[in-house]
Amino acid sequence: MSATELLARTAPLYDRVKKFIPPMEWPVFADDIAAILALKQQRNAVILAHNYQTPEIFHCVADITGDSLALAREAMKVDADVIVLAGVHFMAETAKLLNPAKTVLIPDLRAGCSLAESITAEDIRLLRQRYPGVPVVTYVNTSAAVKAESDICCTSGNALKVVESLGVDRVIMLPDEYLAQNIAKQTKVKIITWAGHCEVHERFTAHDIQQVRRDYPGIVVLAHPECPPAVVAEADYAGSTADMSAYVGREQPARVVLVTECSMADNISVHHPRVEFIKPCNLCPHMKRITLPNIREALETMTHEVTIDPAIAGRARRAVERMLAV
Repeated sequence: MSATELLARTAPLYDRVKKFIPPMEWPVFADDIAAILALKQQRNAVILAHNYQTPEIFHCVADITGDSLALAREAMKVDADVIVLAGVHFMAETAKLLNPAKTVLIPDLRAGCSLAESITAEDIRLLRQRYPGVPVVTYVNTSAAVKAESDICCTSGNALKVVESLGVDRVIMLPDEYLAQNIAKQTKVKIITWAGHCEVHERFTAHDIQQVRRDYPGIVVLAHPECPPAVVAEADYAGSTADMSAYVGREQPARVVLVTECSMADNISVHHPRVEFIKPCNLCPHMKRITLPNIREALETMTHEVTIDPAIAGRARRAVERMLAV
């Protein structure tokens, strides 16, 4: 395909992301995008992309986009032989848990998560000894081995519902301390926490929000519940990335700031041109390990395949499926 043909064929895709990619850079993106679209057909593959992926991935090659809950749900419905997870490793593991017969690929094995690395399966076994009989609610931002030691999983979007679905007066909720503290303020259930934090969201402070309000009077502040409670208290609304996206679509604020990973604002803004997005740009270094070139390489070479020990997979799958049933 000539360069002229390539640009003509990908022009509708460029129209989606032209706010973020200069015209002179597009030919480099276009080559990888065209190759990825062809490889998806060849491999009968789909790409699941998290809301924190860059716009050229999110809007140009992804088949399914969303937060971790949406990706977990949609992973069960895909009619494909291959799933490429444009996100971090625990998300790829979750997709594999729910699709054991499918090939699941992660383009970069180094795409990890500070939360997932903050706790081990042995930590949970020790917590159960300390708090016998108390159910363990585990955030999906964890390894399959940790999920396998849990009673049920949750996401930031359904954590409150999951906690209250258990019908008990006390739960262990891990590993995100701030998410657990923010949920504890919304329920009578006593929540035992773990000192894990997201390296993106823990950097936000209440002072940051106050400064944004001084700089942009009347701005609407939406915060992710992985932020410290003092940040959530300063926000107008707190919710998962899917909740924040829905809020913007429903309310159409004139000016908004999303207190989360900054690619989120880029991706939402494409659909809401009348909304001004102010971006406090904290990037997730792990999400940014996923690129068009390594997605292309993953489909060309069928790497890196995600596998889970069957002895772990069955128990971890039950914890995820219990969450999806709530």
